[in-house]
Amino acid sequence: MKKVSILILIGLAAWISVNNPIVSPYVASLKNGALPVYKEKDTLYQSIVKNASTYEIPPQDAKIDKVWKAIPGYNGLKVNVDASYKKMKQNGKFDERNLVFSQIKPKVHLKDLPPSPIYKGNPDKPMVSFIINVAWGNEYLSEMLATLKKHHVTASFFLEGNWVKNNPELAKMIVSAGHEVGNHSYSHPDMTRLTATQAREQMLKTNDVIEAATGQKCQWFAPPSGGYRDETVQIAAELKMNTVMWTVDTIDWQKPSPEVIIKRVISKIDKGSIVLMHPTDSTAKALDRLITLIEQKNLTISTVSELMNEERVLK
Repeated sequence: MKKVSILILIGLAAWISVNNPIVSPYVASLKNGALPVYKEKDTLYQSIVKNASTYEIPPQDAKIDKVWKAIPGYNGLKVNVDASYKKMKQNGKFDERNLVFSQIKPKVHLKDLPPSPIYKGNPDKPMVSFIINVAWGNEYLSEMLATLKKHHVTASFFLEGNWVKNNPELAKMIVSAGHEVGNHSYSHPDMTRLTATQAREQMLKTNDVIEAATGQKCQWFAPPSGGYRDETVQIAAELKMNTVMWTVDTIDWQKPSPEVIIKRVISKIDKGSIVLMHPTDSTAKALDRLITLIEQKNLTISTVSELMNEERVLK
């Protein structure tokens, strides 16, 4: 019994000697320091560390541009050294194809900027958006939706409130197909001629009817015919919506041929472009080839929300 007690006391003393405020940090430092010491002698690890800065890209802050107004930020890239080492360790040599990156967020975001219209996405993001303003043209919507589905492309449909009231099933069909919906006023007025009260009413009524029909809340507002005042943009912001314009206009309401629409867009399309279109016969016929040609330029087509997202496109 005495021997057992002595052994217990020895064990307790040993445990206390290791787990005390002075020794514990030292033991922890030995554990934490073991891996870095090993890596310091590993040529592969050091090669990754040495080359990391070559592949790093700083993030871009959102800003107000003199010409293009509000421009969203864009994430930067930083090499994740440990993850890259783990991926390359099997072959034992540096291979840039196996580098693992972490995205670094900018310090200034779109939401930090004063209310300002948006004409394009970040010019370094290889993505574009189709904004399709809908106040008429029901007969062409099904064909356009079918083409978008064929190419696995999502777009942003800006719906007139009065149109949604009269066509709730079509509005639901757009959302069910995975597309984004935005606010295009209630009765398509010239927003520059409205009082603040009238402008607010146009936006609020449209938000209400779109949410009632589709369950979606609008976060983007596209003024009819691109008409706005600073006050219009401010009111939209107060309703938690950003005002969206466009970079490239198809001018499809003039009923040009599909070939003219394609040439008009492809000659101007670039990273970050927002392409304005409507449900017209010409656009419906041009859409299939237009998508193909845009994608051949290594540009992804997605919604305005995706275009404004700071997430870096990695290919």
